[in-house]
Amino acid sequence: MANPAPGWVKKPEHRVDLYPDQHRVKVIFGGKVIADSNSALRVEETGHGPVYYIPAKDMTLSLMKKTDHTTYCPFKGTASYWTIEAGGKSSENAIWGYETPYDETAKLAGHYAFYESRVDLIEVS
Repeated sequence: MANPAPGWVKKPEHRVDLYPDQHRVKVIFGGKVIADSNSALRVEETGHGPVYYIPAKDMTLSLMKKTDHTTYCPFKGTASYWTIEAGGKSSENAIWGYETPYDETAKLAGHYAFYESRVDLIEVS
């Protein structure tokens, strides 16, 4: 591996499991469907509830604006953030994604997750 995650050196018991998920995941904000996917990745990580990461192909990317905000995870890498603007509303840093994740979570590249509290609805059916 060319870019291994350093987190497992200190916490080898920590889990970050990525599962292809067949559920339909739909995200609505400002009265618009921001994302609608049957091919999301469900991420289950130690200490966190499941999070759905939606592929870019299933999102309305034109409603997203990248911000300068970033966070760091020693297991996944540096997360970038996007603001959604739709229906006359704006939600800052409502979306995050790992543009260059560590090798162990490389499948996250090109996928985005949403803060439930910063969108109108995340529906999983």
